Amino acid sequence: MPANVGSRSPSPPAMHEALKAHAVLAGQPAGCGLATVVAVEGSSYRRPGARLVLTPAGQRIGSISGGCLEEDLLLHLGRVMASGQSRTLLYDTTEENDLVWGVGLGCHGKVTLLLERLDHVSPALAFAHDAAGVVRTGVVLATAYDAADPAGLGTFLGVAGDGRSWHPNLAEPVLDALRTPARAALDAGRSAWRRVPELPGQPSVFFEYIPPPPRLVILGAGDDARPLARFARELGWSVAVADPRAAFATPERFPAAATVQVVPPEQLAQRVPFDRHTYAVVMTHHYVHDLPYLKALLPLQLPYVGLLGPRKRAEKLLADLRNEGLALPPAWLTPLHAPVGLDLGGDTPEAVALSMLAEMQAHLQGRDGRPLRDRTRPIHG
Repeated sequence: MPANVGSRSPSPPAMHEALKAHAVLAGQPAGCGLATVVAVEGSSYRRPGARLVLTPAGQRIGSISGGCLEEDLLLHLGRVMASGQSRTLLYDTTEENDLVWGVGLGCHGKVTLLLERLDHVSPALAFAHDAAGVVRTGVVLATAYDAADPAGLGTFLGVAGDGRSWHPNLAEPVLDALRTPARAALDAGRSAWRRVPELPGQPSVFFEYIPPPPRLVILGAGDDARPLARFARELGWSVAVADPRAAFATPERFPAAATVQVVPPEQLAQRVPFDRHTYAVVMTHHYVHDLPYLKALLPLQLPYVGLLGPRKRAEKLLADLRNEGLALPPAWLTPLHAPVGLDLGGDTPEAVALSMLAEMQAHLQGRDGRPLRDRTRPIHG
C-alpha cells in the first residue's frame, strides 16, 4: 500500500494518461500490452496513472519513468502478452547500494505497476474516454493490484460525475465495496488507495481520478496564436480558436486546434462551449475586438482569463467596460491575468506563447511558477 493512502494525489496531467492510452489502443490490433503505474512511494519521475502501451509489433507508446525502467519493463510486459496473465511489478530504487535500481538512477522511490494484455479495446478506458473526453465530466476507475489471485487484478469499476457507471458482472457486495470509495474520490476530485478484501486475492485498489482535459479558447488568430495552439496541444490541452476575421480563422493556419471558427464577440457564449475546465486568452491585437470579447468572458467566471498586452491597455479596457455600465465584481476579476504570462523575456511569437502557456500550466497545477530550486516541498507534492 503506498504511503500516500487517503491523501491528496499530485495534480493530474493536462490530458490524462488514461485518455491517451485509449486513443492509442483504439488504433491497434488485439494483444497489446498495457503497463499502468498504480502506486508510488517516495520519489518517481512519473506518477500514478502513467501508462505505457506495447503493440504486438513491438512499438512502444508512452512511458512509466524517465527511460531508466522501460527496457526491463518491456521484457516483463512481453511475457504477460504471451501468457495473457496479468501481474503486478514492483521497482524499488531506494537502496543506495543497488547498482541496478538504486543510486545509479537517483529516483529513490518505489513504483508499482499493473501489467495486462488487452485482446480488445479496454471497456474501462473507453468508458473514461466517453465520460471525461466527450461528456467532459470527472471519472474514477477502480483498478486492483498486488492481489494474491491473478483473477483479482484489473479495473473493475468506473463511475462518472454524470451518474453513469461501468463494471463487469460483479456480485453486489463487491460492487458496494468499490462504489463508496470510488464516489468519495470522485467527489473529492483526487485519487485514493484502499485495500478491498471483497475482491479475489484481497488486493489494494487504485481509485484513479480522471478529470476532463483542460480546454484552451484562444480569441484571436494572429501569428502569435499559432505557436500557442501548437504548444498547448502538445501538453494535452484541447484547443479552440475563434476570431471575427475570416482571413485569420482558418483550419490551415491552426492544425493543432480542435475547432477554428469565425465568431463575432456578441456570439461568443452561444458558439463556443465553456465549462469550469476552460481557460481563455484574448489576443486579437485589436482594441475593438478585445473589448467585446472581454465583456463576454468575464461574466462566465472561468478559472482563468488571460489578456495580452500592457497593463495600461488592460486598465483602459476595464475602465471602458465600467463606463458601458458593466459591473465588475471581484469574482469576475480574480481570474483575469493581465498582462498574461510569466516574465520569461523574449518577443518572438514562440517566446510569447511559452510565457502565456507556462503561466496557464502553473495555474492549472496550483503552482506559482517559481524556480524548482526555490521549492522546499517535493517536486510532485
